[in-house]
Amino acid sequence: MKSAWKIMTQIIFFIFISYIMNQLVAWLHLPIPSSILGMIVVFLLLQTKMLRREWLEAGSSWLIAELLLFFISPAVGIISYRSLLMNDGLQIVLVVALGTVVVMVCSGLVAQLIARRKERARP
Repeated sequence: MKSAWKIMTQIIFFIFISYIMNQLVAWLHLPIPSSILGMIVVFLLLQTKMLRREWLEAGSSWLIAELLLFFISPAVGIISYRSLLMNDGLQIVLVVALGTVVVMVCSGLVAQLIARRKERARP
């Protein structure tokens, strides 16, 4: 039961950060999405040790584990754009597929680069 409260508290923290960033973006008319700004704020808080990883780990792990649930609504919403999919569906699929390949290749190259650096840094 203690673990459930811990996870809920951490998720509430993420919701609070999201709400604050939404308000900040609307108030300052910033050209950056509030979710990106929220990630930057959490990253900076973690890097400056104002926020410890352990304070967010259980909640963030649960959110990542349940991430698929957050995509159900957008996937169902696509159905209302049938004419767009009929006209430009192939182009959309190609762009998504190409984007996925580019991200995978770049991620692999960055992972290899980091692995090589770590190997060189070992005594």
